[in-house]
Amino acid sequence: MKAPLPPNEAQRLEALRQYGTLDTPPEPSLDDLTLLATHICQTPIALVSLVDENRQWFKSKIGISLTETSRDIAFCAHTILNADEVLEVHDAQADPRFSDSLLVTSEPHIRFYAGAPLATPDGHTLGALCVMDRVPHVLTADQLAALRTLSRHVVAQLEFRRQARALANETAERQRAETALREQFRQLSASKAESDRLLGMAQKSRVALLSVLEDEKRAQGELIWKTAFLEAQVDSNLDAIIVVDKNAKVILRNQRLSQLFKIPEDIAYANDDNKMLQYVTNQMKHPKQFVERVSYLYAHPDEIGRDEIELSGGTVLDRYSAPVLDKAGKYYGRIWTFRDITEQRKLEAQFRQAQKMEGIGQLAGGVAHDFNNILAVIQMQCELLRSGGSLSPDGLEAADEIKTTVQRAAALTRQLLLFSRREVFQPRDLDLSDSIANTTKMLRRILGENIQMQLKLASQPMFIHADAGMMDQVLLNLVVNARDAMPEGGQLVIETSGVEFDEYAASQSPHARVGSFVCLSVADSGCGIPPETLPKIFEPFFTTKDVGKGTGLGLATVFGILQQHQGWVDVHSEVSHGTAFRVYVPRLARNATSTSSQPTLISMRGGNETILLVEDDSSLRASVRKNISQLGYRLLEAPTGVKALEVWQQNRDKISLLLTDLVMPDGMTGKELAQRVLQESPGLKVIYMSGYSAEVVGKDFPLEEGDNFLAKPFQVSKLAQAIRKQLDAKT
Repeated sequence: MKAPLPPNEAQRLEALRQYGTLDTPPEPSLDDLTLLATHICQTPIALVSLVDENRQWFKSKIGISLTETSRDIAFCAHTILNADEVLEVHDAQADPRFSDSLLVTSEPHIRFYAGAPLATPDGHTLGALCVMDRVPHVLTADQLAALRTLSRHVVAQLEFRRQARALANETAERQRAETALREQFRQLSASKAESDRLLGMAQKSRVALLSVLEDEKRAQGELIWKTAFLEAQVDSNLDAIIVVDKNAKVILRNQRLSQLFKIPEDIAYANDDNKMLQYVTNQMKHPKQFVERVSYLYAHPDEIGRDEIELSGGTVLDRYSAPVLDKAGKYYGRIWTFRDITEQRKLEAQFRQAQKMEGIGQLAGGVAHDFNNILAVIQMQCELLRSGGSLSPDGLEAADEIKTTVQRAAALTRQLLLFSRREVFQPRDLDLSDSIANTTKMLRRILGENIQMQLKLASQPMFIHADAGMMDQVLLNLVVNARDAMPEGGQLVIETSGVEFDEYAASQSPHARVGSFVCLSVADSGCGIPPETLPKIFEPFFTTKDVGKGTGLGLATVFGILQQHQGWVDVHSEVSHGTAFRVYVPRLARNATSTSSQPTLISMRGGNETILLVEDDSSLRASVRKNISQLGYRLLEAPTGVKALEVWQQNRDKISLLLTDLVMPDGMTGKELAQRVLQESPGLKVIYMSGYSAEVVGKDFPLEEGDNFLAKPFQVSKLAQAIRKQLDAKT
C-alpha cells in the first residue's frame, strides 16, 4: 500500500536538500552507527534511509546489496509520517501495507522492519534509521529505546555536516573574495600587508574547519561508549526501572523489572504496554489504588510521587516517580523506580514489637508493685480479723476465702514481675536436665492420664547460670499451654540438648546469635496456633482461652524470664499439627563443647551427587542451597511438594537424595512426597526437616535425629553429616 504524503512535504524536501546528503559517498561514522544498530537489535540488516520525491536512498547500509528503491514500496515512506514514534512491523507478510511490496515478495524478502524517524531540530523527517530481518521479529523495549537514541545520533551527524558545509561555503566565499581582492589590490597596487592579512583569515578558517571535524570524530566515539555504559548501568541496577515518554509509552526498562514482578517472557517482549501494565496491576494487593495513583501522576506531569505498594504475595515495594525535564522545564516523560523493602519492613516491625514489649513490661512491673502493696494490706487485715477471736464460723470461712484469693492474686503479680524482670534474680550454676528430672512427678500430675509425656534429656550435663525457680516457671508454663492444646489427649516431648550456633544456624532465627547454648524443647501434638495469632502469643494478657481459664501471662512470663537470662524462645506451629517451643539459654563455657572442635565447611565431606531440596521458606531454601553447593553437590529446588513432583519427573535419573520439609503448603506433605517418589525409585535416599521434634512428627513413621531427620534450626555440620551418611548407606 502506497504511503500518503506528509502534510509538510514541500518543506520536508527543502530541508532534505539543505542537508545535501543524497547520492554522497559513505561516511565511516554513520556506518558505525548502522553496525551498532544491528548488534543491539540482533538483526542482519540496518540502513540509514533518506526519502525524496520518488525514492528512498541508503546513505549507510549493512547486510543488503541495494542502494535505493522506489518510494512507492519503501517502508521508510510510512515511517516519515510520524516524527515521534518508531514504526515496527513484526511480520510484513501479515501487514496489508507491505504484504504485496516487492521488498517482501522478492529479494531481499523482508519480513521484519523497525524504523526510527530521522527528525531534524526543526521537526522535518528526512528518513529513518531502520533494522530489518528476513524472518518475523520483535524488539524489546530496551532495543526500541536504543534505536531511538541511535537515530538522534544520526541526525546529529547530518546536522554537523550541514553546519560544516555552510562553514565551507562561507570559506569558499571568502576565498573568492580573497581572489577578487588580490586582483583588485594588484591592479590598484594595494599594500602587501593588507593582502597577507586576508590570506591569513582564509587559512585560519580552513584550520578551524579541520579542527571541528576532528573534535566531532572523537565525540562520536565517546558518545557510543557512554551510551553502552549507561545502558549496562541501568540494566544492572538493583532497583526496577521503567521510563515512559510524554504519551506514557514505555521507552526503557531494565531486567530487574521483569525479575521483581516475575513477568513472563511472552509478556516482557511483546512490546504491549497495556498488557504489561495489566499483568503488574493484577499482582497488587490494592489494584484500584495502584491504577488511580498512576493515572494521577500522568495527569500531573510536574509532581514527584513516592509511596509504598504491597503485592498480593506480601512483598512490599518503595515506589518513586519523577518527571523527566530539560533545563528549560520541557516535559519529556516520567521515570519510575521500584525497590523491594520487604525485609526492611519486617525488621522495623520486630523493632516496634520489642519496644512495645519493653513498654508493657515497665507498666506491668509498676502495676504489680503497687498491687502487691494493696494485697499486703488485705492479707494483714485478714490476719488481724482471724486473730481477734470474734469471728463467727461463717466469718472465719470468709476470711479463709479472702486469704486464698490474696494468694492467687500474689501469684498473678509474681508473673507480672517475672515478665517485667523486676522479680529478684538469684542465679546459680545448675544442670537443666537434672532440674527438669526433679519436676517429673509434678508435671505428670498436671498433664493427666490422657497425655503421654516423654523425656529426652541429654546424656551430658547441660550447665547454665540461671535462677532455678524461674526456669521451673518457664517449663511449667510451657507444659500447661501444651496440655490445654490437647484436650482430647496427645503426646508431649520434653527434650534438652547442647546446641552450637554458627553464623548459618543463627541466620535461621531472628533472635539467635552465634555461640554455645542449652536448648529446652517442649513439643506437643495438639491443635496448633493459627498464623494470625502467632505474633501475639507473648503479649501480656493475650489469651485464646475462655474467660476465667487463662490470665494471658504464661508466655509473657516465659518471654520476660528468658530476656533476663540472655536467652530467647523460637516457636514453630501448624494448625492441626501441634506446636514446638524451643528455649535457648547460654551454656556455661567450661561445660560447653568448644566451637573450635566443630567441623568447618572445608573439612566436611561433600560429593557431586544431585539433591532435590523441597522447602517453602525461600530464605531457608537459599541458605541451604548456598552451603551444600559449596560441598560440591548439585542442587535442584522446589517450594512445594506439587512443584517438586514436576522437577522429579524431569530429573529422576539424576537425583540421589530428597531433602524435604515435612509440613508444606499446596496440600502435599513431605511424607506424601517421599512416598510418591519412592514408589518409582525405591533406592532414593530421603532426609526430612521440621520445626517439631522427631517424636511428634514421626509418630506414624520412623524418624531418627541426625540420620533421616533434622530439627530446625540445624547446623551446617549436622546437615552435611546427615547427607553424607544417607548417601553412603547401603540400599
